[in-house]
Amino acid sequence: MIKLTEKIVQEVIQVRPRQSHKGTFGKILIVAGNQDLGGAAIMNAQAAVFGGAGLVTVATDPVNKTALHARLPEAMVVDYHQDLSNLIAGVDVVLIGSGLGNELTILKQVQKELTDKHKVILDGSALTMMAQENLPLPQGQIILTPHQMEWQRFGQVAIADQAKEDNNWEALVAMNPEPILVLKSDQTQVYLENELYQLTVGGPYQATGGMGDTLAGIIAAFVAQFQDTKKAVLAAVYSHSAIAERLAETAYVTLPTEIAQALPAFMKEMADQNPPL
Repeated sequence: MIKLTEKIVQEVIQVRPRQSHKGTFGKILIVAGNQDLGGAAIMNAQAAVFGGAGLVTVATDPVNKTALHARLPEAMVVDYHQDLSNLIAGVDVVLIGSGLGNELTILKQVQKELTDKHKVILDGSALTMMAQENLPLPQGQIILTPHQMEWQRFGQVAIADQAKEDNNWEALVAMNPEPILVLKSDQTQVYLENELYQLTVGGPYQATGGMGDTLAGIIAAFVAQFQDTKKAVLAAVYSHSAIAERLAETAYVTLPTEIAQALPAFMKEMADQNPPL
């Protein structure tokens, strides 16, 4: 087991090249937020924008459009009932599932359009629906971000057995293609390339609704703009909890939206430790 430290963030986050534009830092499509869970889409998008993604589009239930525009004018918003094929074809990263509820038709339509060029983050309701319907993984470089109950459903590893590393590896190897697993808990672990990484920061002050939605958005932003996907996932996981730990020095709980707001300053601090490209 490898301990995740600040070193991975310093390695991944570099000073931005002067000759760059929005497309340089990735295009993300977030498919999230049904009529009742629009906050998940907002927190996904806020984390993706504040995490440095070049262009972020949110496909969500129309009832969430006004709230998203009011909270985050930097993100574009579309109705997730419309044909998303052209949007999907034009993005680098697709994050789907946060607050999606039982929108199985939308999940299937999005997954049908995914290709090997996409980096795909499967979160929340997407994992639950895929488990219920016995759906295979879509094409793309897949990143799973379940909490323990979702992993019990999707990976078919009982919560009591998830502490045993071999059980989780066995579930991952059986999947095609083998995904990256970010298994969220009080001691979040990342499984990739036959190596297990253990988070070393964070705490109970993160036990707040929306924390996972923000993490998924940060992962989307990092894999969109940094070339090494595996290292980008590790850096995102560490950054999320490292910021929360700093905020907890003066707060009893750390809100997911506050973590997102602190991202630009944290990333600047990390980048300043590296020479410009």
